[in-house]
Amino acid sequence: MSVITIKKVETKRDLKHFIDFHYSLYKGNAYDAPNLYSDDLATLSKDKNAAFEFCESEYYIAYREGKIVGRVAAIINHKANKKWDRKVVRFGWIDFIDDIEVSKALLQAVEDYGRQKGMTEIVGPLGFTDMDPEGMLIWGYDQLGTMATIYNYPYYPEHMERLGGFEKDNDYVEFKLFVPKEVPEKYAKIAQMIERRYNLHVRKLTRHEIFKEGYGQKVFQILNECFKDLYSYSELTPRQIDQYVKMYMPMADLSLFTFIEDWNFEPHKIVGVGLTLPSLTKALQKCRKGRLWPFGWWHLLKAIKYHKTNIVDLYLVGIMPEYRKKGANALLFSDLIPRYAAYGFEWGETNVEMETNANVQSQWEVLNPVMHKRRRCYKKTIE
Repeated sequence: MSVITIKKVETKRDLKHFIDFHYSLYKGNAYDAPNLYSDDLATLSKDKNAAFEFCESEYYIAYREGKIVGRVAAIINHKANKKWDRKVVRFGWIDFIDDIEVSKALLQAVEDYGRQKGMTEIVGPLGFTDMDPEGMLIWGYDQLGTMATIYNYPYYPEHMERLGGFEKDNDYVEFKLFVPKEVPEKYAKIAQMIERRYNLHVRKLTRHEIFKEGYGQKVFQILNECFKDLYSYSELTPRQIDQYVKMYMPMADLSLFTFIEDWNFEPHKIVGVGLTLPSLTKALQKCRKGRLWPFGWWHLLKAIKYHKTNIVDLYLVGIMPEYRKKGANALLFSDLIPRYAAYGFEWGETNVEMETNANVQSQWEVLNPVMHKRRRCYKKTIE
């Protein structure tokens, strides 16, 4: 068998090859949601991604006989390591052909990098932060992927089991939620009650408020508070928040963004957010190699503006801890469900939730949830 060569990404051309490998490996796949090339380029470029204020990384490409057969990113998030008191090197953006020698060589490169940096564990798939896709799909290969998650072939976790030393660190689950024609009675009653009892109210924002009055930043500050205790999370910095506001807010249909305010404060205090988007997966599949040109932009526009999909992604949903028990989520979905029905959405995708997060999963009970995907983060001790 020919030798596997691992090459470190050192030039812009190397980085282009690194990103493009995913498109070639998954060409024609019916379930993969390929990232936009421009988004991956911005995330992986050390002069563009604000996460490099507290992260460092190297990227590796595997070659056999001059042909690319795999890729992986090695990432150290120093802020997360300090918060969780671990010495972890993460692996992300991992793709490989079905050859155990390739996956072994790629993960060995990450392990060697971590060892050189004094790390004691290798964990992944994870990105720089929780805003990047994470968790290897281990069940649900016949379900449509989302922009926010990883899709991978069934042989990926088989390799992880065969390589030895890797074990489960955390599992995520994802649910399919069916959109009712009307707001469920339980949601409607709770929503009316908490408006009267707690003076909580729905707020819809304008683009001016988001970009000129600082509400875009407030949204992600709320998410920082909501997610701070979740697995591997590291709080977003002000510069990161600015980047995400510029990345996601301009293309959003703001009718699908709902905010919960506490009117007991002056000015009113945002205590919950629901950022939802029409599914972009089918549109992304039509973007040739993740490019917006020549026609990729049109497919995305149709999905975002004209809702040419029957699926809605619950991209980021968060209620501040002290308001969860008050039922603020009912107020959130009492506003969103009629909008989903009007747009013709048939079901919603929760995206990733920790399998142990019973509080989050209990809020879906009214919507007849069906768990349809599971994904895993693996860990291994670095000897």
